[in-house]
Amino acid sequence: METTKTSVWKGTLNAGLILGLVLVLYGLILWFFDQSLNKTLGAFSYIIIIVGLYLGIKDFRDNSRGGVLSYGGVIGTGTVISLYVGIIGAVFAIILYKFIDPGLIDKLISFSEQKLVDRGMTDEQIEMAMKISGKFMNPYFIAINTLWGYVFIGVIISLFEGIFLKREGEPVFDHPVESEE
Repeated sequence: METTKTSVWKGTLNAGLILGLVLVLYGLILWFFDQSLNKTLGAFSYIIIIVGLYLGIKDFRDNSRGGVLSYGGVIGTGTVISLYVGIIGAVFAIILYKFIDPGLIDKLISFSEQKLVDRGMTDEQIEMAMKISGKFMNPYFIAINTLWGYVFIGVIISLFEGIFLKREGEPVFDHPVESEE
């Protein structure tokens, strides 16, 4: 009896959905407590991503690839999981910035402006920077950045996790079952 390989798209769907929903829940908690712009708490999401990718890749390797996954396979698997997470994050960004709290974009603009003031930029430099960045401060652009940001960070994390998660050899399900006679 031979078991077939599950495609990476199907085998990682649950991991991507779970990780995406956990990050949305965390984002909602930050928003609820008015901490969406808190960089320290925002950095905790990277820990969630690192752990979620590790568990998702390991699950795919062990349950869909017979315990074997190359370094490139780890990176590809992490990228697909991150793509699912990015899609969920992009949809959440549109819902958050367009429907739940449209004023959050204004807070983000004010936050960015204050950071420029803190850097010691002149009023003219700040005005020019805000004019340019203001064009990109809309829910759809934020959603696109969210999508590609998750994919990018997922690839980077997968590069490191591949060192620990790769496992060479023959998949367990490729061995024929021997019957005792």
